[in-house]
Amino acid sequence: MNKGIHKLTDKEARNATTEGARQRKLADGGGLTLVVRPTSKAWWLRYRFHGKERTLTLGSYPRTSLKEARAARDEALKLLDQGIDPVDYRRMEQRRRQTETADTFQSIALEWYETIHKHEVGATTHPKNLRRMEMHLFPYIGRMPIRDITPPDALSTLRRIEQKGHVDNAHRLKTIIGQVFRYAVGIGKAERDITVDLRGLLRSPSVKHYAAITDPDQLGDLLRVLWGYEGTPTVSAALKLAPLFFLRPGDLRQMQWDQIDWQKAQWSAQRTKNSDPLIVPLADQAIEILRELEPINGRSPYVFPSARSRARPMSENAVTAALINLGYKDTMTGHGFRATARTLLEEELRFPVAIIEMQMAHRVRDVHGRAYNRTQWLDERRKMMQTWADYLEGLRNVRS
Repeated sequence: MNKGIHKLTDKEARNATTEGARQRKLADGGGLTLVVRPTSKAWWLRYRFHGKERTLTLGSYPRTSLKEARAARDEALKLLDQGIDPVDYRRMEQRRRQTETADTFQSIALEWYETIHKHEVGATTHPKNLRRMEMHLFPYIGRMPIRDITPPDALSTLRRIEQKGHVDNAHRLKTIIGQVFRYAVGIGKAERDITVDLRGLLRSPSVKHYAAITDPDQLGDLLRVLWGYEGTPTVSAALKLAPLFFLRPGDLRQMQWDQIDWQKAQWSAQRTKNSDPLIVPLADQAIEILRELEPINGRSPYVFPSARSRARPMSENAVTAALINLGYKDTMTGHGFRATARTLLEEELRFPVAIIEMQMAHRVRDVHGRAYNRTQWLDERRKMMQTWADYLEGLRNVRS
């Protein structure tokens, strides 16, 4: 810096005018200049880079004070000492900030939702999760750059939900946040999944137990009631097949005719769009029920179409609603048939737990922790499903 150059003072900068000229330049040293025009004042830094003269605007006066302009000049000169052009550096920083602003949690979450999530889960699940994000996440962390979000930021958002008594929902949203962050890591927008730091910081979710009958005699009574159901043929068949298949109600209602292989006597239940189908061996009793229903619903793609539109499956609550109408409120649910089968297949029929769990679409792992493929143990599962159907028929035909 040339020590002979007059240093500006705040008073000189404040009182400076063009003195009749179009513009006037007042030097402060080190390339810093106050450019005075009739209606404005601005700080310029003049410098040379690779032999070419360049100008960097440091801000307007008085918004940028003399002290601040000098500090900005010193930072720019440090960049020059490192061989970095301050103009190019500013452009790069502006692009970086614009990118960070674009890469908000909300924008990444919506990209994950459209690209991954809505294709991996059921048609009724992904809209619910989108609504959860819109209600509980976007208003609080949606506008934040995803790289800037810290574990305490996420925890604070989840605690709002937890404090309202919605503990289960808080845990669901924690899972969603983790999935969004893992997606962001994969596309280079985040460094890591911050939800790993939140383990144990939310209250444990409540365990939901579905009402289920596990006593053989009571189950026999229930089966006789189901076979006497006088509602629609669609719901009647669903009530009869629910205990035979013991799948989740959402899987049962999505059953389609083209998923049935009549020759092999099996149903390939497509639980989610991108997952491998679960093979459900069809016992003789199941085949009989489906054959009786085919002439009625065969023109619909769904085995159990909605009463309002044959292009849609019946309601997920149809089976449970029918059970309530039959007098089994708080005693049995559509989901409860899973607990019924899980208990009696092991305790009464002595089938190995691993085969039962496989047929229930649960993950079953080998001794090395690897998940078995859903097509494995198919012969054993065929035998189990036929034995189970015979057992239920025997209970139904026994009169107390």
